[in-house]
Amino acid sequence: MPVLSGAEPFSHDGSDDIGVLLCHGFTSTPQSMRAWGEHLAAEGCTVRCPLLPGHGTRWPDLNRTTWHDWYRAAEAELAELRGRCSSVFVFGQSMGGTLTLRLAQEHPDIAGIVLVNPSVLTQRRAARLLPLLSRVWPAAGGIPGDIAKPGGFELAYQRLPLRAMASLQQLWGVVRADLGRIRQPVLLFRSAVDHVVEPVNAATVLDGVRSEDLTEVVLADSFHVATLDHDAPRLFSGSVEFLQRIHRDRVEELV
Repeated sequence: MPVLSGAEPFSHDGSDDIGVLLCHGFTSTPQSMRAWGEHLAAEGCTVRCPLLPGHGTRWPDLNRTTWHDWYRAAEAELAELRGRCSSVFVFGQSMGGTLTLRLAQEHPDIAGIVLVNPSVLTQRRAARLLPLLSRVWPAAGGIPGDIAKPGGFELAYQRLPLRAMASLQQLWGVVRADLGRIRQPVLLFRSAVDHVVEPVNAATVLDGVRSEDLTEVVLADSFHVATLDHDAPRLFSGSVEFLQRIHRDRVEELV
């Protein structure tokens, strides 16, 4: 199927010093990350933001994929950046944060990670029935556009593909079990009001990782899709300060 206009992957070749992989959320597209990617590119970073399999076309396509497909696509982009840049970072929003955590678990040479409202679990009772419901019901109501900013728009599916959601639930379990493997610097942005991902997600990540360099920033004026919301400029500038500091420290260690 043709990719929706605006959902195309984002790529910029900048410095060979710093590379950043951006991972978008479940049912979303690189559109939700493009402004962040453009900010990083303007700062001289090499940036990759792939369109994850099953996304950006029609929602039934997402039901034909699993978390393994999304992870492999992100990992392939990571491999390209690792071969090019001396310090590689991974930034992810929502499910993109879940993938970011898994990449950090599997690739300890990642210089640092930035998470925006990452998901690793849900306390909603209906989730317990998801493995069964996903076998008989293809989709439910969607979750796009949780943005406080008037006029904010997220290019995402209006339906929630349940088979793919059940696979994401499996990924959550894998990631939670291995949180202790993460020792890289972590910067976590959490929206004070998020109608998609419950606060327990950030708490679980912060409690589980073993990073000595660990910072949480609460975004008071944004909902779930913070990269498109009021706090986006603060998020963008904070992430640049983070990666520049980490890269500088890495270079100084080598001198």
